[in-house]
This record gives sequence, C-alpha cells and structure tokens, in this order.
Amino acid sequence: MSVLDTKIEFAKGVGTKRADLLKTELNLHTFRDVLEYYPFRHEDRTELHKAKNLLESMTVAQLKGKILYTSLVGEGAKQRLVATFSDGTGEVDLVWFHGINGIQKFIKSQTEYLIYGQPQFFNGKFSFIHPEMELYQEEGSSIGLLYPVYNTTEKLKRSYVNSKALSKVVQAVLEKCVTQLPETLSDELRAEFELLPRPDAVRCIHFPPNVGMLAKAKKRLKFEELFFIQLQLVRQKRLKQQTFHGMVCRDTKLFTDFFENHLPFELTDAQKRVLKEIYTDMASGKQMNRLLQGDVGSGKTIVAFMAMLIAVGNGAQACLMAPTEILADQHYRSLEPLATAMGLQIDLLTGSTRTRVRRVMHQRLENGNLHLLVGTHALLEDKVQFENLGLCIIDEQHRFGVEQRSRLWTKNEQHYPHILVMTATPIPRTLAMTLYGDLDVSVIDQLPAGRKPIVTAHRYDAHRLRVFGFIKEQIAAGRQAYIVYPLIEESEKLDYKNLMDGYESVCRAFPGMGISIVHGQMGAPEKEYEMQRFVKGETKIMVATTVIEVGVNVPNASVMVIENAERFGLAQLHQLRGRVGRGAEQSYCILMTKDKLSQDGKIRIDTMVRTTNGFEIADVDLQLRGPGDLMGKQQSGTVDLIIADLAQDGELLQQARTAAIALLEHDPQLQRPQNAPIRNQLNELARHKSFWSRIS
Repeated sequence: MSVLDTKIEFAKGVGTKRADLLKTELNLHTFRDVLEYYPFRHEDRTELHKAKNLLESMTVAQLKGKILYTSLVGEGAKQRLVATFSDGTGEVDLVWFHGINGIQKFIKSQTEYLIYGQPQFFNGKFSFIHPEMELYQEEGSSIGLLYPVYNTTEKLKRSYVNSKALSKVVQAVLEKCVTQLPETLSDELRAEFELLPRPDAVRCIHFPPNVGMLAKAKKRLKFEELFFIQLQLVRQKRLKQQTFHGMVCRDTKLFTDFFENHLPFELTDAQKRVLKEIYTDMASGKQMNRLLQGDVGSGKTIVAFMAMLIAVGNGAQACLMAPTEILADQHYRSLEPLATAMGLQIDLLTGSTRTRVRRVMHQRLENGNLHLLVGTHALLEDKVQFENLGLCIIDEQHRFGVEQRSRLWTKNEQHYPHILVMTATPIPRTLAMTLYGDLDVSVIDQLPAGRKPIVTAHRYDAHRLRVFGFIKEQIAAGRQAYIVYPLIEESEKLDYKNLMDGYESVCRAFPGMGISIVHGQMGAPEKEYEMQRFVKGETKIMVATTVIEVGVNVPNASVMVIENAERFGLAQLHQLRGRVGRGAEQSYCILMTKDKLSQDGKIRIDTMVRTTNGFEIADVDLQLRGPGDLMGKQQSGTVDLIIADLAQDGELLQQARTAAIALLEHDPQLQRPQNAPIRNQLNELARHKSFWSRIS
C-alpha cells in the first residue's frame, strides 16, 4: 500500500476524534485526500505594517510587536478581553469575545507576537477583533509567506479545526509524503506546456515561496485535471464511433423533395451547414451523437424535421422527445402540417394520451405505418416499440437524465438509432466541451431573415404607468403582450398571491380588455384553454408564471414584461425574452425591478439590456453562477472540478482537449512506455471512482 493511502488519523496532530470530523465534514480520509484539499486563496503575509501607518480602508494588516497589558471589560455574556498591543510606532487594541480563557493562557508579557486581521477604527483608535496571533520566531514565522486559506465548517471551527489548524495538518502530510506523489503526465506533455513536476506543484499550491510559483502550480494542477477529463471524454467518443453502428442513411429523395417544393421559408446559411453535418453523420454507417445548439428562434425545429426526413427517406422511423407536454404539443402542431404535406403519418404521445388511442398508436408504430412520433417521457415506456427506429431527437436535453436518454438506444435491436440532442439554452464553449465532450457539436448562430432584434429596456416599479401606457399603444396597433411573474418553489403561496395581485392590477389598468391567466396550479385543460384564447387573439394580454418559458409560439405577441426581473437567472430571462420577436414586427422586452439591486442583479439586468447574443449571456451566467447551477439538477455534479474553473480556464481547457486528442491519435491504447504515467493515473482514477462521477 502506498503511503498516500495512509488513514488521516495517523497524520501529526489529528488523532481519532479530529479524523472523524475531517472525514464527515470535508470528506478527507487519507493522506492523498489531504494533499488534494487545495486552499481556495492565499493571504499575502509578505508585508509587515506599522501601527502608525494603518488606514481605515485596509482590509487586512500584519504587525509585529508586544502586548503591554490586558483587561477584562463588561460582565456575563458581554464580557470581552482587551489587550493593548504596541509595535514601537503606535498602539492598537486586540479584542476577543470568545475563547477568552485560552487566549489569556497563550498571552505572555514581553514576548513578540505576529498579529494578522482587519484593522477597525473606533473611538479614535485602531482595534483588531479576534486577530490571528502567533509567537514571532526568526525562522518559521508567517512573515514573507503567501499563507494558505482553506475552506472549513462551523462544526470544525467549534472543535478548533480552523484554516490555520488545517494548514498544519497539510504541512505535516506534505513533509511525510510529497516526494511519494507519482508523476501523472508524460515528459513530452510537461515540456510542451511548461508544467511543473507534480510533487513541486502540490507543494507550491499549498505553500508557495512566491506569486510566480503559485501561478505555475495552479497551471500544472488545472491542466492535469482538465486533461484527464478530456482524455476520458475523447476516448468515449472514439469508442462510440468504432463500436456503435448506426443505420446508413444515404437516400436523399424525400429530403430533396421537401427542400425544393415544400420548404415554407429560405434556410439560413447556419441551418444549411448544420444539416450537412447531420447528413454526413447519418450516411457514415456510424451512430450519430450530435448536440445541436441554437438560440431561441434560430430555427432548430425545421432542422429537426429535415433530419427526420433523412431517416424516413431511408425506410426508418423517427421520434422527437420534449420535456413537457406543452413543448411536445407545440412541436407536434408545427410539424404536423409539414408531415402531412409530405404524405407522412405523425402522432403525439404524452402522459395525457388516452389508453384507447395509445393501443392504436402502438400498433401503427410496430407495423411501420406511423413514421414520426412526438412525445414526452412517455416515449421511454417499454410498451412503445418501433418497427425500425432510425433517429431520436431530444429537445432541451439538459432536462433529461443520462439514464433516460440511453433508454432510447434500446428501441432498435438491429442498430443503434442516431441521436440528435437539441438545446435553446446557449451553453458556453468551455461547459459544452466538458459536459458534452463525447458529442459532436453543431451551432445555429444566425437568426432567420426578416427577424428584428428584440429591444430590451430596464424600468423600475415607479415607471409602471408609463409601461402600461406603452402596452396600450402596442395593443392598439394590433399586437399582444405577456406579463410574467416569477415562480420560486419554496414560496408557492406567496408567488400565487403575487400573480393574482398582479392579475387584478392588470385588469384594473386595462378595463374591458380580454386577459388570459396561466399558472402552474391550473390543470392541463384549463391551461390549454387560456393559451388557445391568447393564440387566437381573443385575449390581448397573458398574465403568467414561467410556465410559458418554453412552449408558446405567438408571432403576434410583441411585448414581454418580466416582473421582479431581479429574481430570475440570466438563462431564464433570455428564454422568456425569446417568446416575443417571432414575427416580422419590432418586439420589446421590459425588465421591471425594485429600486435597489444587488451587484449580481445589476450585472444580469445590464447584460440583458446590452445584448441578445445567447452565448455571450451564457458566458456571463457561467461567471456569476458557476457550472453546477447552470445545468440544473439533472446534470449537477457533471463538472465537479477540484481546482480548474470553467469560467476562467477556457484556454487551458482547449489546450488539454487538443493534447488528449493528439495523444490518442498517436497512441490509442496508451501502450508506449513514455505514456505509462498517464495510463497509471487513469487506472488510479478508475479505482477511486470519484473521477468517473464527473462524467455522465
């Protein structure tokens, strides 16, 4: 057994009680875990300040001096210990409210200490509340160090395991076994990207001698982490291409007939490029695994239909799976006239489909009379069997779990169906490379001709009457408007009240006008009735919660008012805005907020006003929220990185992916002697399993 697998209780200064806490609170079980528990920042202890030069604007300061005297002030729970500290240039107060007995035992007169903390100016004098404090020694003191700061928990702090105590544990483990750390990268890779040896990088990430070495340590460890994730993703992709055969779809007669005689509008160059990529995949004999990204309104649905025509034109069937009944129904309504024009049979299968209708549908699927099927999770049921399923299209795929998607693979015993996953949620390049690095990616980055960019404005609650006046002008010009209220699950009653209050105020502001209301507590038939009234133009305003985020397509709606816009995430704001701007008329999105906004709230609102580019918005969202939040519950954990940051390390990620691809092209099985460290590390990661949980 390697010394790195030594249990944490055997580390200097830990013992059984602390070990149990470190295991449960921080998931630290072995020496290896300790070495890989990196500090989240470093404090600059290289500078020694003078008491006479302290400023109120300072966030931290470090002083060297002696304690002149101490006193207890106050009584009972409000009692505090105050020590007068001098460095020869001036005096400051050190104040403790907790742990007073331990501090009194530690303090000795005429002894030099280092203190570190935030100076606060009060009653004409600087004071430090609960400063960090250590005995000053010529050798081994904190002066001149970049001092590591580790995440800890309240439970650990109550047991005196704070960041400083953790740093001592790390130091003890480093001394014992850092030289035992195996190298994980080949000499060629380290030379090409100018990377530190692994033991040096781990030592310097904890206790760097200077800023330059800290930067080098971070680069090495980030590259390593990203490289092994990309290596596994690229291997998976190569394995799929070599192992999984798809139906060969080379006949384009049906596709060409639609393109030349039935296409309702001119395709953009981006749509043509994506269709060419899809056809190349489907004609290759290998199973297609492609991610199609396209902003709201970019025309993914027509591309999906034309991909279905490629499958059907080659004697196969195709299905399209959407996450909600509303969205599935919208897809069915838009595809049904196109399918009918081509003489194809299409149907809709959702949880609401009656048993009698299902039986007939199942028979038509199995005997091949039903060419296209649109549906929800109901498509995954074992009863749903196809005669020859050739293509599966999954819309808004991040709302489906990996296991659910893979069940579609089993719907054809002869060959694996081609897979096209679509999303209108723009995914930053770095996130796409990490979440979907085993897929080929296509992007529709053009809006159809004639579409005008949506004008977005920010208005405070005080401007409400002006906003209502603008809505009246638009309705007078023959348009319609949405007014959307936030829905946050933890406070459904409050949300419902806000929605109903808003609905009443809209009714008062627009007397005699048809107004629809849609929210999550309504049954499906009620929702459908209200939505259809709006679609037909019987109502001019729809007051709704975010149930209309996906699934409503009303080209005549030109105004989207989002109430309490500061309560929405950027991706959701962008999706909601995409409900308008679907016709030829100019459309508007108005973001209503309270007067005071948080810093993040300001950035979100300013970004929405500044740009309609979904990928730019997604990059800002990644900076604000991080990758885990961005992808929602189904995908959470897929980018559980230890040190790399997808929002910051895009260039390094690209280098790591390029290196992984090049390596596998030259040595697919990693058999060359120089790649032994990489092969060993892959085996080690597989043994510890934690790594594989990051890749869905």
